[in-house]
Amino acid sequence: MSAVVLYGREVSKQIRAELKVEVDSIKKMGLHPGLAVVIVGNDPASRVYVNNKKKACEEVGIRSFEYALPEETSEHELIQLVETLNEDESVHGILVQLPLPKHINEERVLLKISPVKDVDAFHPFNIGKIMIGNYDFLPCTPAGIMELIHRAGICLEGKECVVIGRSNIVGKPMSMLLLHDNATVTICHSRTKNLKDVCKRADVLVVAIGKPEIIDADYVKPGAVVIDVGINRLPDGKLVGDVNFESVSEIASYITPVPGGVGPMTITMLMKNTIKAAQLSKE
Repeated sequence: MSAVVLYGREVSKQIRAELKVEVDSIKKMGLHPGLAVVIVGNDPASRVYVNNKKKACEEVGIRSFEYALPEETSEHELIQLVETLNEDESVHGILVQLPLPKHINEERVLLKISPVKDVDAFHPFNIGKIMIGNYDFLPCTPAGIMELIHRAGICLEGKECVVIGRSNIVGKPMSMLLLHDNATVTICHSRTKNLKDVCKRADVLVVAIGKPEIIDADYVKPGAVVIDVGINRLPDGKLVGDVNFESVSEIASYITPVPGGVGPMTITMLMKNTIKAAQLSKE
């Protein structure tokens, strides 16, 4: 058996085409969605992400405002900018690119973003809404994974799902979304005992552990759906996920590749959240 590869890049193109139609229609009603992206310092990976977000905005028809601040920007100055953007009616979504320089407290900055403009869905207010299942925005990576699963026609109801990783950005919200889809969910992490045995029970395995190719076929139940959230650069420059694609694709029913799997979906969901924020601003 060889797995069906879930190419997020392709699904992402379809969704962006749908979003462009939506943006064109709301523009006719005098509403032009706008996303402000704030980047502090010159982290090369962050710069790539910001450029990709800008390209996605152009593709979908969203206005993009970039604020590139020097490394030595103080926390106070950054918070002042966020507060200005909160008041700016042409800005519907605010994204502060992480990581921030060491002298800035990320949590304090993220708390200052208005929950109605928090298109990353990191604010405790939005996290709480996700917990109870009554949300406006979803964190972009888990939302992208759910889109990939749904568009592949995979039903989650009653399935046993295992999420490896308990971060606030992926692991925790991912487990909530699977739960809202009536799956039975287990969250694993670095202290989980018998990780291999737990993973082998999974009908759906979501891996967000941050270690290159650590999950091989020994961890996977034959016929499982395997979603690889990891992105790791090997010493030779090659990009790989947290899953050993070669061995796992031999026994899984579906698998996401790295690169070109979950990654492109994340930025597309950011576009979706920004459009939603613009529509909510009219209400």
